[in-house]
Amino acid sequence: MIRSLHISNYALISRIDIDFTDGLNIITGETGAGKSIMLGALNMLFGARADAKVITDTTKKSVIEVEFALEDPAAFDDFFAENDLDADGDRVIMRRELSPNGRSRAFINDSPVTLAQLRSLAIRLVDIHSQHQNLLLADADYQLRIIDSLADNGDLLADYAVAFSDYQCLLKKYSETRDMLLRGRDESDFITYQLEELNGLNLVEGEEAELEAERDRLAAMAGIKAYITEALAPVQGEENALDALENSVDALRELSENISEAEVLSSRLDAALIEIRDIASAIENLDLDYNVDPGRLDEIESRLGKIYSLETKHHVDSADALISLRDKLSHRIEMIDNGDELLASYEADAREAKKKAVMIARRISERRKQCAADFARELREVAEPLGMRNLRCEIALSTSRLNRFGIDQVEFLFAFNKNQQMLPVGLTASGGEISRLMLAVKSIVGKKMNLPSIIFDEIDTGVSGEVASKMGELMQSLSERIQVITITHLPQVAAKGKSHYKVYKQDDELATNTHIRRLTSEERVEELALMLSGSADNQAALAAARSLFD
Repeated sequence: MIRSLHISNYALISRIDIDFTDGLNIITGETGAGKSIMLGALNMLFGARADAKVITDTTKKSVIEVEFALEDPAAFDDFFAENDLDADGDRVIMRRELSPNGRSRAFINDSPVTLAQLRSLAIRLVDIHSQHQNLLLADADYQLRIIDSLADNGDLLADYAVAFSDYQCLLKKYSETRDMLLRGRDESDFITYQLEELNGLNLVEGEEAELEAERDRLAAMAGIKAYITEALAPVQGEENALDALENSVDALRELSENISEAEVLSSRLDAALIEIRDIASAIENLDLDYNVDPGRLDEIESRLGKIYSLETKHHVDSADALISLRDKLSHRIEMIDNGDELLASYEADAREAKKKAVMIARRISERRKQCAADFARELREVAEPLGMRNLRCEIALSTSRLNRFGIDQVEFLFAFNKNQQMLPVGLTASGGEISRLMLAVKSIVGKKMNLPSIIFDEIDTGVSGEVASKMGELMQSLSERIQVITITHLPQVAAKGKSHYKVYKQDDELATNTHIRRLTSEERVEELALMLSGSADNQAALAAARSLFD
C-alpha cells in the first residue's frame, strides 16, 4: 500500500508530505483546491509525460516521491532480479525528479531507472482510476482485459503472445519469400547474367586491398629502379667509366718511366678505381633487389580495372560488397530454382505455428466463456444496491479471426430498465450509470488482482443520496482487501473512510499554495457538514454529518 507521499515545487504545491493508512482513505476539498494537481503529480511519478511548465520555482527541481509498504516482498523478487535493482525489505521508494530545463530522472530505492522500469513496477503497485477512464468500459480491448483478469488467463496469454508472434513472423517470411519468387522468376535471366559476370571475376575476400597495396608497392619500386638504372649507366655497358679509368691507370704507368709524378698519380687513381668498382657492385646488388616485373604491374592494373568497373556498375564501393552481392544473387537463383519446395516448407511451418497459436487461443476462449456468465451475474449483484435494480447484463463473446488477443470478440451489453433492449454500454448508459458500473467492475476485479492500492478520482460523480451511500459501502468493502484512496465530493462516501484528508489552498504574501492535512474526528464532522450545507457551523448539517458516521 501507499505509506507516504511527498510532492515539492509542483504547480500550486510548494511542499506536501502526507502519510496514508490501510483501508479506505478519503480525500476531499473544494473544486480547484488542488486535488487534480496531486493526481497529476502521481501520474507523472508513475511514468506519464513530464512538462517543465509545472515547476513553480525555476531555480529548483520538482520532486515527487512515494513510499510503498509491501505485504509480500517476495512477490516482487522477480522484478528486482530482472532489472538488477536492490530490494529494500518490505518497502519500495519510487521517485521522479524534474529539472527546470525539462530533463527528468527516475529512481527506485535510490537507484536510477528508466521510465519503462518505473511504469512496470507502478502497474504492480497501484491502479489510478480517473473520471475519463469510465469511457474505457465501452472499449472492447478493455472489456477483454477484464474477462482475462477474472479468468486468470495471464500465463496462457503470455504463452499465446509468443505463439502468435512466432506465427506472424513465419507468415511474414512465407509472404516475403512468395513475393520474392514471383519477382525473381520474372528477373531470373537478368539475375543469372549478373551472377555469371560476378562469378567470372572469381573474387576473393580482401583481394582488392591486397592488389592495391601490391600495385602501390610495385609503382614505388619502378621509380626506385629508374634511379638505380641511371646510377649504373656510367659503370655498365661496352663503353663505361670503369674501362676508361683503367685505361687512364695504364697510361699513367707508361708515363711513369719518363715522368716520376705519373707513378704517384697512377697509384692514387688505381686506389680510387677499387672504391668505384666496389660502389658499382653495391649498386648492381640494389638493382637485383629492386627487380620489377612490368608484366605483373600491368596484370594488377588490369585486374583492378575490372573490379572497379563492376563496382561502378553495381553502385558499391568495394570488392567485398561485390562478393556480398554475388552471394545474394546466388541465393536468389537457388531459391528460384528450389522455390516451390522452399515455399512449401515455409507454409508448413506457418501452418504448424498457427495451429499451436489456435490451440492456446481456444483454451483461453473456453476460460473466457466460463468466466463471462459468472461475471455478468456477479456484476448484476454488485450493481443492484447502487440503484440499478433492473440491470440486465450480458457478456457476448463471438469468434473472430486470429489476432493478438486470441480468437474472441467481446461486447458488454446492458439494459438499465425493464422495457429496454440490450445495448452496448456506450449507447445506453448515463454518466452516473457508467460510474457505478465501473466501481462495480473494479470491486469485482479487485478480488482477483494482487494489487496493493487503488485510487479513485471522483468515480462517484453523477450520483447522490442512498446510491452514494451504497457506493461508499462498496469502496469500504473493497478496502478490506486492498488500500483504497478516494477523491470525492459526496459526504455519504467520505463518511465511510478510515482516514480523511482535506486538500485546501492558502495564500501568503507571494503566492497561493495547495496543502493537505489529515483531519481529526471532530474536523471530519465539520468537513462533512460543510459538504452537506456549505457551512461547517450549521447545526442541522453537523447533526446530519454525525448521523452519517453513526
